[in-house]
Amino acid sequence: MANLPWRVSVRLMALAKKIGIVVGIVLVVLLAVRVYLSQQGPELHLWHTWRADEMSVREMDNADFARYIARENAIFADLDRAVTAKTEGEERTPLNRYYRQSLVWPGQFTPDANRSFVLMPAGKPRGAVVLLHGLTDSPYSVRRLAVNYQQHGFVAVVPRLPGHGTAPGALTDVDWEMWLAATRLAVREATRLAGEAAPLHLVGYSNGGALAMKYTLDALDAPSLRKPQHVILLSPMIGVTAFARFAGFAGLPALLPAFAKAAWLNIAPEYNPYKYNSFPVNAARQSWLLTKALQEQIGRAARENRLANLPPVLAFQSVMDSTVSTRAVVTGLFDQLPANGSELVVFDINQAASFRPLFKPSSWTATSALLPVAQRRYGVTIITNADAHSFSTVAKITPAGSTRETVVRLRRPGRRMSIPCRTLRCRSPRMTISMAVSLG
Repeated sequence: MANLPWRVSVRLMALAKKIGIVVGIVLVVLLAVRVYLSQQGPELHLWHTWRADEMSVREMDNADFARYIARENAIFADLDRAVTAKTEGEERTPLNRYYRQSLVWPGQFTPDANRSFVLMPAGKPRGAVVLLHGLTDSPYSVRRLAVNYQQHGFVAVVPRLPGHGTAPGALTDVDWEMWLAATRLAVREATRLAGEAAPLHLVGYSNGGALAMKYTLDALDAPSLRKPQHVILLSPMIGVTAFARFAGFAGLPALLPAFAKAAWLNIAPEYNPYKYNSFPVNAARQSWLLTKALQEQIGRAARENRLANLPPVLAFQSVMDSTVSTRAVVTGLFDQLPANGSELVVFDINQAASFRPLFKPSSWTATSALLPVAQRRYGVTIITNADAHSFSTVAKITPAGSTRETVVRLRRPGRRMSIPCRTLRCRSPRMTISMAVSLG
């Protein structure tokens, strides 16, 4: 402002001061509202305040899978002593996963699918796969996929990502770099068991999908990282809601012990043996930081023409998803990919006329708005109704580099939809939608 008349400079400085005061008042009010709302919720329990002694990034990068399992066993033993053994009074309900006599205590099930596991094929491994579960989930959520891979001759390695499978409080003390370090560790173990020559697949569900893509991009520039031959994503977290960006602000009052509940976006009964119902602020913030880092890396690699070496990506995504951004999967990932055989499978809403009143009118055309007719470097398959008066399901398949659509009627054996492998240009092992996702 050196060249401005001094009166103008004074006025601008005064205006800036007033704006700063107004912004400060607004922030104080928002924090006060946040404190008030958080204090109205349920009380915290031991499973909200307990922390897991997880390995650090450095420890995981210098450990083998056996050491990771040993630390995991110690973590579960501490959880049993510090939380499960101390439930009392009203906490002892038939639907509390932290009460030993409840119907949902994970320790009574064999195997305990909250823990990391490895599945070996009957004979010599044909390949290796690392499967990564989602946020607040556990290895249980991808166990069926791991078994399918095992039956197709693959070694399946499923790590319990740090902060998961134990108690929701553990998610208040982790960061996304720890999840990525666990991914690297699992890939090393899969490679050790199957050998360097065996093909490597990465499978990621939701937050695990973001980790799978982040690892794959990192492997382009780091010779020390094993590069996967195929990446399979289920509802990948390429982008999240805008609110997640400001989740850290919502947790600021929790810096004061009296307002510890502000560290939680949701406090709920823990009746699911394999997934947390309570959701801490830190989990939302870490997922946003991960997707931010991933999007920046994809954009940077695209500008520098370094995506040509990416392996093919096969993704399954619902057109309506309340957790991850479907549009980010298309524009933030697939539209950036080279012509390398990648394919996107999109599940439409139920377009039967009798269901239309249940959806907003914009939902009826969400798929065509997301994927208008166009030539793309990747193939697209849309799973939808045969017509507006039918519950029969078809796959509308558009190959990469074409606008010609082929319609294939789907059969429905049992509780799953199946698409013949030839319609998705599947690769070893023989991938079908029935193998990748249960619709039941």
